[in-house]
Amino acid sequence: MKYIILVPDGMADYPVKELGDRTPLEVSHKDNMDYLVKNGQTGFVNTIPQGVTPGSDVANLSILGYDPLQHYTGRGPLEAANLGIKLEDDDIAFRCNLITAEGDKLLDYSAGHITSKEAAVLIKFLDHELGSDGIKFYPGVSYRHIMMIKDDPEEDLIGIKCQPPHDIMGWSIQKNLPNGKGAEKIIALMQKSLEILPQHEINQVRIDLKENPANMIWLWGQGKKPTLPKFTEKFKVTGSVISAVDLIKGLGKTIGLDVIDVPGATGYYDTNYVGKAEAAIKSLRNKDFVFVHVEATDEAGHNGDLRMKIACIERFDKEVVGTILKHLENKKDFRIMVLPDHATPVSLRTHVSDPVPFAIFGSGITVSGATSFTDRKEKDAELSFKNGSELLEYFMRH
Repeated sequence: MKYIILVPDGMADYPVKELGDRTPLEVSHKDNMDYLVKNGQTGFVNTIPQGVTPGSDVANLSILGYDPLQHYTGRGPLEAANLGIKLEDDDIAFRCNLITAEGDKLLDYSAGHITSKEAAVLIKFLDHELGSDGIKFYPGVSYRHIMMIKDDPEEDLIGIKCQPPHDIMGWSIQKNLPNGKGAEKIIALMQKSLEILPQHEINQVRIDLKENPANMIWLWGQGKKPTLPKFTEKFKVTGSVISAVDLIKGLGKTIGLDVIDVPGATGYYDTNYVGKAEAAIKSLRNKDFVFVHVEATDEAGHNGDLRMKIACIERFDKEVVGTILKHLENKKDFRIMVLPDHATPVSLRTHVSDPVPFAIFGSGITVSGATSFTDRKEKDAELSFKNGSELLEYFMRH
């Protein structure tokens, strides 16, 4: 049996007035996802445990069958794993965003979706200026990077409360700085970055081009090295993961899945949708399981871009789901599941903890009678999972 999971990050949404109180998913042309529903099963799943901050780290752990309440140690170490950063027991990995600050306002969580090439130069510069024996900066993709810092027994860097920057766009920086025992050290690094980054030539050029400068770092998502059981041991299948972002690839590496890099996979609107689907098909020649993640829908939600979110949903449906379904024509012994990891409503521009829809189609899956893939939850959904980590077991074993 072959198992395929397709995750359009943040695709689920809320009804939008301009769409006649329908959601972006409901108005999108999505013949392939609707096909899965019409010929398979659909339901809703809570990928975010109650009381846990909604994020792609926690949600994708759940989708992959790992209970975040047992296994989650922070976002930073998962991203660090993909960058090849070896964490010691006393190392703490922080996610390090390059952001745009304007006065006391956090204007842009992504510094205008700065290119990886520009960002790498700035992170190297920061490491030279702010790094030390106990502090190290590592470049990642676009605005997403890692800062590693040695733990101090007299501080509680793990316990510091840090706000995700995409949750506070347009808000006061001073009122949302990290807080807790040891926060002064983290705040000092962030404030120092605001002193030195604006003068860098890359930012001067970005300003000349009317682009948002990467004039500050934002540190959050800290954690220590996780210990997770390997996916192959847990589910008795071999597998791979396909994504453009370090978080998902790092999670895959941590649980022992092969990570497949796809040319043109950017983590943004212009990502290589077809390339990801074709890489998944190729992977299934010698693997039992493949997990395909697409970030574009989430970025559209964070940007509050309704038109682009619909466009990304339609591209995902046609170029990812459609490409894979075409390959599976006349084939047996496979199952495919599509679901967003969480909702990122364009009206809120941030993640929420609402249940998300899923669709399952393939060998041994009964037809439920539903006709459309929707994120409008009904009280009496055919299938409902309160513990998101139980869904994968159902998908593979039911």
